[in-house]
Amino acid sequence: MASDTIEATTPSSNQLRKGALGVGAITFFVISAAGPLVAIAGGVPVGMLLGNGPGIPGTYVITVILLLIFAVGYCTLARHVTNAGAFYAFAARGLGGTAGGGAAMIALVGYNAMQIGLYGMFGTACSGLFRSEFGVSLPWWLYAAVALISIAVFGYRQIDLSARVLSVLVGCEYVAVLILDIAITRHGGNSGLSVEPFTPHAIFSMSPSIGLLFCFASFVGFEATTIYGEEAKDPKRTIPRATYASVLLVGIFYTFSSWCMVNGAGAGKLVKLLTGLQDPTQFLFILSNQYVGHGLTAIMRILFVTSVYAGLLAFHNSVARYFFAMGREGLLPATFGRTHERHQSPYIGSAAQSILAAIVVAIFAICHADPVLTLFSWLTNVATLGVIALMAIASFAVPGFFARNPDAAEGRWTTTIAPCIAGILLTIILALAIVHFDALTGASKIMSYSLPGLIVLAAIAGIILAVRLRAKEPARFAQLGHEKA
Repeated sequence: MASDTIEATTPSSNQLRKGALGVGAITFFVISAAGPLVAIAGGVPVGMLLGNGPGIPGTYVITVILLLIFAVGYCTLARHVTNAGAFYAFAARGLGGTAGGGAAMIALVGYNAMQIGLYGMFGTACSGLFRSEFGVSLPWWLYAAVALISIAVFGYRQIDLSARVLSVLVGCEYVAVLILDIAITRHGGNSGLSVEPFTPHAIFSMSPSIGLLFCFASFVGFEATTIYGEEAKDPKRTIPRATYASVLLVGIFYTFSSWCMVNGAGAGKLVKLLTGLQDPTQFLFILSNQYVGHGLTAIMRILFVTSVYAGLLAFHNSVARYFFAMGREGLLPATFGRTHERHQSPYIGSAAQSILAAIVVAIFAICHADPVLTLFSWLTNVATLGVIALMAIASFAVPGFFARNPDAAEGRWTTTIAPCIAGILLTIILALAIVHFDALTGASKIMSYSLPGLIVLAAIAGIILAVRLRAKEPARFAQLGHEKA
């Protein structure tokens, strides 16, 4: 896949590197952000425990169907709007510049929260790995600092360098988990292979709404394909292909692997087994020891760490590009809209993200807060709320765009029906996420109501920025979200 990422270009002032990414490279970026091994080792067991137990595989099928419906309108609009601002650009072109400003700040806060929150998981996973395997005991924040510095370097350099790193890491994750999947199916699982996880009885057992939220959270990051539109080869075709490829590849992987995990433990024994574990995230490694052996388990523990690192790198790139798009179009200071003279990377936005991450991680470290239960859990779930809100906004922006641009209209299904269905369903999921936020984060009632407020404050701040731009530079405001490729 790495060969799909490179194409010589002539540097141009304040532009991202044209033609640097193909379908394969962009797909790797977004499935890296989704964190396949993090989801399988961390999200799936917790979703089974707090959600609908053995019904998680069937819930993944429902989630994939919903995301494919969303992708219909999303990809249709992507063929007409190419902008590194992605969600912000879609909102601006379909719902107006003011809505675009609100969406831009939601995206900036949401993706920053996701990226920074992952440092808590990375530091903890790294610390545990080095302690158990090498007898080295160092604080979690030290590992987070090393990761932060290296990611700052990658963000500063050309984007195809990041793509090469991600392609290797993500490929190894898939291979390791699939080896375990094959071993479980060859052994026939704990008590024979069963299709029970796909039955309505299993899907709607226990707490199906929480199960759905965990499944949906596993995909956060796939929607970022459009962020790389300005750097893609033939973006009108590359972005839709990468979007559908990401949903299907990740969806099939999650569904099959979670089904294997259910069968590995036995559908009837699954919840009891998970309840008895002090740390449910050890479930995958227990299965690996049982069906393959310690060798694979050791490799998977290492890949779990690299999976989190891949997510850190992918979300860092997303944040840098939102800083760049907002600076270029006047919502943020023009400095953010500059690219590196040689690498054509959004290096100012990259540096800003790294500095912000360093400050937040330092605060949590100084306060001796639990890096997983606070930094990771709180911020990544805030990010999930933000992405769900952005997806709903983008869905409703699709019919708005084609109403404003009748000459560009395509089929009614792709421009109106599917986007509206997706927007309504995503709004319902957002409401469920807010209602169950305490269960998702483990936060107190006060914090579970306060943290979602960050998304509201971000939207208000973005709207204020857009209104200010309209007052000062109305011509520039009118061009918000327009094509830059």
